[in-house]
Amino acid sequence: MTTQRKILVTSALPYANGPIHLGHLVEYIQTDIWARFQRLQGHSCYYVCADDAHGTPIMLRARQDGIEPEQLIATVQKEHEADFAEFLVEFDNYYSTHSEENRALASEIYLKLRDEGHIATRTISQSYDPEAEMFLPDRFIKGTCPKCGAEDQYGDNCEVCGATYAPTELINPVSAISGATPIEKDSEQYFFKLSDFADMLQQWMRDGHVQPEIANKLDEWFEEGLQDWDISRNAPYWGFEIPGAPGKFFYVWMDAPIGYMASFKNLCDREDISFDDYWHSESDTELYHFIGKDIARFHTLFWPAVLHGAGFRKPTAVYCHGFLTVNGQKMSKSRGTFIKARTYLDKLKPEYLRYYYAAKLSSGVDDIDLNLDDFMQRVNSDLVGKVVNIASRCAGFINKRFDNQLAASLPDAELYNELVNAGKSIASEFENREYSKAVREIMALADKANVYIDHNKPWVLIKEEGKEAEVQAICTQGINLFRVLMTYLKPILPQTALKSESFLNSELQWHTLSKPLLAHSINKFKLLMTRIEKEQIDAMVEQSTEHLEQIEKSEAASGPLVDDPLAEQIQFDDFAKIDLRVAKIIKAEHVEGADKLLQLTLDIGGETRMVFAGIKSAYEPELLEGRLTVMVANLAPRKMRFGVSEGMVLAAGPGGKELYVLSPDDGAQPGMRIK
Repeated sequence: MTTQRKILVTSALPYANGPIHLGHLVEYIQTDIWARFQRLQGHSCYYVCADDAHGTPIMLRARQDGIEPEQLIATVQKEHEADFAEFLVEFDNYYSTHSEENRALASEIYLKLRDEGHIATRTISQSYDPEAEMFLPDRFIKGTCPKCGAEDQYGDNCEVCGATYAPTELINPVSAISGATPIEKDSEQYFFKLSDFADMLQQWMRDGHVQPEIANKLDEWFEEGLQDWDISRNAPYWGFEIPGAPGKFFYVWMDAPIGYMASFKNLCDREDISFDDYWHSESDTELYHFIGKDIARFHTLFWPAVLHGAGFRKPTAVYCHGFLTVNGQKMSKSRGTFIKARTYLDKLKPEYLRYYYAAKLSSGVDDIDLNLDDFMQRVNSDLVGKVVNIASRCAGFINKRFDNQLAASLPDAELYNELVNAGKSIASEFENREYSKAVREIMALADKANVYIDHNKPWVLIKEEGKEAEVQAICTQGINLFRVLMTYLKPILPQTALKSESFLNSELQWHTLSKPLLAHSINKFKLLMTRIEKEQIDAMVEQSTEHLEQIEKSEAASGPLVDDPLAEQIQFDDFAKIDLRVAKIIKAEHVEGADKLLQLTLDIGGETRMVFAGIKSAYEPELLEGRLTVMVANLAPRKMRFGVSEGMVLAAGPGGKELYVLSPDDGAQPGMRIK
C-alpha cells in the first residue's frame, strides 16, 4: 500500500475578458487528467483555479460595454465555469482574483517583500493625458502603427501587422480617454528586486523543478541578467491598491498568481483544510503548476522568487506545455479553426477532444496539432471501434442468454493478467505526463482483447448446441478486459467511465483490478459512445468561420536579403537584437493563389513555426523538405492574406531563379542560436 500523497494542482488563470477556446483547453484537460489519475491512485489531490480578473483590458472592455468591471467579470466567470464543467474539468474550487482573499494575500506578500528590502522605487517617464490628468497605460494610447501605417492601433502592438513598439513610437498618438495628445511625464513606480534571488533560483532550477527545455531558457535569462520587475501601475487601473502607496495599483501579473493561493484559501475556509500545510511546507505536501510555455518566465522566475521572499514554499514543479495548432496552422477565424469551447460543445462530445489531446500530449513543451480528419478517424477507430466495441460485442449475450450473470472463471487468465500487469507502466506514464505513451499502450491492449474475441467468435459458438457455457466464459473474459481498459481510461473519459460503472455494476478502481468480476451480475448494456460524423466537424468549422468582407491587399512576404550598398547603416546594438536560429524545413508547399510564395513549416528546436517565403521562383517545395536553413526567430508575426507568417527565412541573390536559401554547416541542430 503506497503512502497517500497530499497534492495541490493549479492551471493558469484564464483572463476574464473573453471566451474559452480549444487552445485554452489543452492545459485544463491536461491538468484534469493528471489530477483525476492521482485521485484514482488513492492520493489526496486538490485542483483549484480562478479567473484572472484585473488589468487594463478589462477596464476598457467594461467601459466599452457601459457596465462596471465587477459585472463584466461575474458574467465571464459564469461562462468559463459552464464551459469547464461541460468539458468535465473537475475543479475543487474555481474562484476569481478579484476577491478579498486575494487582496489580503497580495498585501501580505508585498509588505513582507518590502520589509525584507526586496522592493525598490524608481522614477520613470510615462505617457500622460494632460486633459484627463492621468497617466496612460499602453492600451489607453492609440495612433498609427509606425511599421505598417495601420490606423487606430494600441500603444504597445499593432493588431494588423503584429509589430510591437513603445507608445512614443506611435504616429499621431492620442489618448483613448480624452483624445488629447499624450505628453511624457515622470512617475514613481515600485519594483521587485528579482536579482536578489538569482542564486536561489539557479539552485531551484538545478534541483529539477522545471523541464529541461525550460531550464535551457532560464539559463539564457540568467546570462542576460535578472532585471527588476515593475509591479505597480498608476490610477486609474482595475486592480488592488498597493498598501501605503495611494494611487498605485498592483500590476495584474503581481496579484494573478497569488490567485492560486486565494482560490485554495477560499476552499480551505469552507472545508476545514490547512492552508499552511500546502503553502509553507515543502516536505509534507506537493504543489504543481500547469501552464503554457508563453508564461514560463513569470512562473519560473518571478513567482518562486516572490514566494521565497515572502516566506512561502516554492512549487514542487512547474509543468509547461506547447501551443495548439489546428490542421497544422495557428487557429484562424477565416478558416473556421479558431473554435470556441461553446461552439465545439454545440456539435461534439467533450470526451472526444479529451481523448485526442491525451493521445497527443507528452511531458515536453512541443506544440500539438488538432488535425480534424485525424481527430475523427482516431476517436472512431480507438474509442468506438476498439474499446467500446469489446463491451457491446459481449454484453448482449450475457444480458439475453445468461440473465446478466458473468461466469465463475476466466478461460484465459494469462491474457487478463497481462492487461492488469501493464497497469504499472501505464501509471508511470500518467504520473510523468506522458499521456500519448499511455494511450498507445492502452490501445495495444485493446487490440489484444479484440483479437481474443475475434478468434473465439461467441456469435458463432452460440449457434452450436452445448456451447452456452463456453460463450458465457468468453464474454465474461471480454467484459473483464473491457473493465481493465476503462479503468486505465477513466482519467481521460470520466463520463464514459461512469456509464461503464453503471453497466458493470462495479466501481472502476485501479487497486481492485487484480480481482476480476466473476459470478457477478451486470446491468443491461446501454450505448456508451457514438461515432463522429464528418457533418458534425463541418458544421463546427462553418459555425466558427468569420467570412472576411475585405481581404488584405498586401501579399508581401519575408523575401530575400538583397545586397544594397545604399542600405541605411545600423548600429551593432540594433543587429544584436536579431535572434537568428537554425531551422529545419519539415514541410514546404505551394500557396494557393500566390505567385511568389512558398509556405514553410519550420522546426526550431521543439517549436514549430509557419513562414511564408518569396522563394517560389527558385525552388520546388519537395527539394526544400529536410534541409536546414537560417531564420529570424524574433520577427513579429505578420498577418497576411494566406495566414500569419511567424518569422523570416534568410536567402541571398539577385532574385528570380537566382535565389539561394542560406544553410548552416554540417552539425548544426534545429533551434541553435547563431552568434
